Amino acid sequence: MLVHAQRAVIFGTVRSSEGETLPGATISVRETSAGAFSDQNGKFRIEKLPAGNVSITVTFMGYQPETRTVKLGENHEQRVDFKLSAAAMDLQEASVIGLSETREAAKLAFNITAIDAKQLHNTTLDLSNVLDRVSGVRVRETGGVGSNFNFSLNGFTGRQVKFFIDGIPMDNFGSSFQLNNIPVNLADRVEIYKGVVPIALGSDALGGAVNIITNPNRRNYLDVSYSYGSFNTHRSAVNTGVTTQNGFTFQLNAFQNYSDNNYWVDVDVVPDLNTGLSVPMRVRRFHDKYRNETVIAQVGVVNKAFADRLLLGITLGQNAADIQTGNRMYEVYGQRRRKGNIVMPSLKYAKKDLLVKGLNLALNANFNLGQEQSIDTAFRQYNWLGEFIYKESNPNTPGGEVSRMFYKFRNNNGLVNATLSYQLGQKHALTLNNTFNTFNRKGEDVLDPENLDNKQPKRTSKNVIGLAYRYDVSSKWNTTFFVKEYIQKSVSHNILNNEYYVQENTFSKQGYGLATTYFLLPQLQLKGSYEKSYRLPENEELFGDVVNLASNYNLRPESSHNFNLGVNYTTTISKIHNFYVDANLIYRSASDFIRPSLYSSFGRAIQQMVNLRDVTNSGVDGEIRYSFRRLFSAGVNVTYQNIRNNTKFEGQSTTVSPVYRDRIPNMPYLFGNANASVFFKNVGGEGNTLTIGYNLLYVHEFYLRWPSQGAAGSKLTVPEQVAHDASVVYSLAGGKYNIAVECRNIADATLYDNFSLQKPSRSFNVKLRYFLVK
Repeated sequence: MLVHAQRAVIFGTVRSSEGETLPGATISVRETSAGAFSDQNGKFRIEKLPAGNVSITVTFMGYQPETRTVKLGENHEQRVDFKLSAAAMDLQEASVIGLSETREAAKLAFNITAIDAKQLHNTTLDLSNVLDRVSGVRVRETGGVGSNFNFSLNGFTGRQVKFFIDGIPMDNFGSSFQLNNIPVNLADRVEIYKGVVPIALGSDALGGAVNIITNPNRRNYLDVSYSYGSFNTHRSAVNTGVTTQNGFTFQLNAFQNYSDNNYWVDVDVVPDLNTGLSVPMRVRRFHDKYRNETVIAQVGVVNKAFADRLLLGITLGQNAADIQTGNRMYEVYGQRRRKGNIVMPSLKYAKKDLLVKGLNLALNANFNLGQEQSIDTAFRQYNWLGEFIYKESNPNTPGGEVSRMFYKFRNNNGLVNATLSYQLGQKHALTLNNTFNTFNRKGEDVLDPENLDNKQPKRTSKNVIGLAYRYDVSSKWNTTFFVKEYIQKSVSHNILNNEYYVQENTFSKQGYGLATTYFLLPQLQLKGSYEKSYRLPENEELFGDVVNLASNYNLRPESSHNFNLGVNYTTTISKIHNFYVDANLIYRSASDFIRPSLYSSFGRAIQQMVNLRDVTNSGVDGEIRYSFRRLFSAGVNVTYQNIRNNTKFEGQSTTVSPVYRDRIPNMPYLFGNANASVFFKNVGGEGNTLTIGYNLLYVHEFYLRWPSQGAAGSKLTVPEQVAHDASVVYSLAGGKYNIAVECRNIADATLYDNFSLQKPSRSFNVKLRYFLVK
């Protein structure tokens, strides 16, 4: 029998059976309408409960629900901790792409899609492949393994979208640690923020962010994998960690990629370089090898009085890549290459209830001491058959395939990220974040040591300060307001015509916005947000990448008014049919929009980042997923984005621009994915699972250059893309032993992403994986 005094309190922590905290778990009290979500540390608190016996139920996707009955007294606080056991594959987690709810983020107002990367650990995908299957996302690569890539999210592209690993910005990680060489096994889950980004992820993202979560809370585990595939592609990864009872912890992540990238391409070949006449042929790439090796080690303590987490770490890595082409396929090279390494010490510190209850601090710092190299020393001209002739030149001024160089440089990137959050009671919370970046490129050309211009430093410093206030109006409705301060200073020392000069630019602006969400029903959620955001030019955009991207010191920061409206709905019918529907509307109005542009110089296509004064983007993306019991799962997503040049008058001209209201060129505007999986349980033994999966990628044809320019029959386009992938995964002993076989681009279609640069032809891969956790 319940007593009606409303003064009892329950609190506690929700963890997995492995000891991992579970943020966003749902805690409900059967006898009342009271409930709560666990916070980012797995903690919860429910007040004003009736005294007497109450039944508390905790649910979290992917885990078995747990119910416990406790007796509450008047004016009494009762601690109740929960440990949930993992369930069999459930709803979205069972699909090929593994979209799952990140419950803590889902109840907030930010438009977020979360990928359960654990369900993809048996595949040979890297993180860029995984993200390319998410609605609103396009990852455009210039080639095979390790190639340059361009990430697009709802029309924002390149550096307009920011990347994080465990909440730490990846701005200074260098070429040896990039999205398309990180194996999916490194991630526990991946969060994609479409539009407004939480203040805790301190950055100058213009329209979205990607946060890679590596699950640092897992205690003792070992994950080892190796894969081999077409084009002599080898990938291996080792992830392990140990945490002792007294709080000592050690974590190691290591991975390696290698590929000859000698896939087939359809190109115009010049068989006789002396005549210059070309004929269409199908040939193999012959100068495109790529390799990288990376080790991330961290050691420290957890769950101490002075720190919940204190880790000292080092990231060591190296990469080497041949350069097969320039920005177009007719530019073919036989000896150009680039190299790089990363030597990055790091510090991570986190403390909850610092000095006072509810005050939490997270501090991260790192400094990349790595070096990059661009090498072009062969004075030759190659064709696609690997044949060459020596270039004609003054013997006193030897050149290279493009421009003779052996340029070594250090970017000397440093980063400090600090977040202070304070929970004021049940309804109010404040978050303060400060992210500081420093960059100082210094280098010299070994072949031209007297060239003073090469030795001149290129420096930037960037500081982004954000303050957010969150108000939980009720259990159904919460809103976050925020403001940001953006500060950047860039300095370029140059020598032109034997004259020394310094170019200096400074920038300081304020941004602001809000995000709100309301649950019309427990399964039906509405989200809306607005932001006035700024994005400061990145170092490579200002100073070039010393390979294929030219410098542009005069780039201006871009700004945008961003509007987002979203809705999602989940339901279960007869306990066997599960549905998930998500749809989002976006509108962007950007000024000084930074985009890649091509211009011709001495027969070469040169890429450079330029400003376009006004650009608008209105679009929609949506997704539908369905699963039947734990036997079948399927989903489809589609994205449409109408990105238009809204610059009516160029410069001082009073004449309407001929490309006014044109669709922005070289930008996909209609694309989507579909996938399906069938699961066969207990195949060959108890606890074994056989999974057969399929994925379809579709990208509609789009113009390479401005649509309104050129004759109707001669306009260059990137043709329609349709790619089919299939996989078979066999897991034994409950996932301890795993083998996967994959085929990508089954139909051997000719696929393009950037400026008609062809992607790999059909390939086959096999992966072996061993996983153990205690």
